[in-house]
Amino acid sequence: MSRYLSTFNIRVLLSVIWLGIFVSLADPILTFVEYSGFALLGILGAIFANSTGAGGGVIFVPFFNQLNFDANTTVATSFAIQCCGMTAGALSWWAFYRYKQTQNADWNETGLALKLTVPLSILGIATGQIFQYINGGVGEAERLHMVFGSFSILLALAIFASVPLLKKDKFRQQFFTFDKLLMPIIAFIGGMVTAYLSIGVGELIAVYLIMRRFNVTFSIAVAVILSAFSVWSAIVFHLLVTEAIYWPVVLFAGAGAIIGGTVAKYLVLYFSPRNLKIFFATWVFLLGISAMPY
Repeated sequence: MSRYLSTFNIRVLLSVIWLGIFVSLADPILTFVEYSGFALLGILGAIFANSTGAGGGVIFVPFFNQLNFDANTTVATSFAIQCCGMTAGALSWWAFYRYKQTQNADWNETGLALKLTVPLSILGIATGQIFQYINGGVGEAERLHMVFGSFSILLALAIFASVPLLKKDKFRQQFFTFDKLLMPIIAFIGGMVTAYLSIGVGELIAVYLIMRRFNVTFSIAVAVILSAFSVWSAIVFHLLVTEAIYWPVVLFAGAGAIIGGTVAKYLVLYFSPRNLKIFFATWVFLLGISAMPY
């Protein structure tokens, strides 16, 4: 009972903070009329991110491209929204693990998976952002969309390739030495990709774990929690250096992302992993194609 009461109190506190920020705006009514629609975008992006392990940037980046945001604003705003959605999802998945899966052998390596990936992901993001600082930003918008589109298409193909592995009833339950050496490397590379695209590390780790025949729900949970740590480490650069976050969008899309991140776990547990992966792999593939500059 106390656990649910605590969760309720946290939600009430977040609602009060959001309402305080909203009423402090110069023209809250006009802001609501112009930007409240972004709440739906936040819900959709967070549900996608927290039910597949793929970051919400897969949704946000193409959408912001249609709004003609420059590359720095696109990435910075995507990170800010994901700080809301991925945190909600990470807390939801962590509670699911702590209260329902600690005795499940398929989830034995949860703590070790995060120890192997979180520090290297943060280091990769920091490295990528140092290059951005030296080069004066993320780069040209057209190049960002080209890289994003290519990455999304490759990610979708990797998810499609992992689908046959979901038919297996028995999953791997322990990391081999090979995994312990390779996962930090993947996390570092994924962190660098994430610094430029606002997505990358969670997707790469999720696909790797699934293709190594670990439980798909475990794989998604690890990817979501890893992504939450990663986006929080990334947002500092955009708060202090680029200052490119578009806050009116974040105010509403972030609120929607908290809702989406909270309910995404139930979507994963309700649908079969196979059907869920096929649907979202198709969605990512189409988004990747649409993001390509023509």
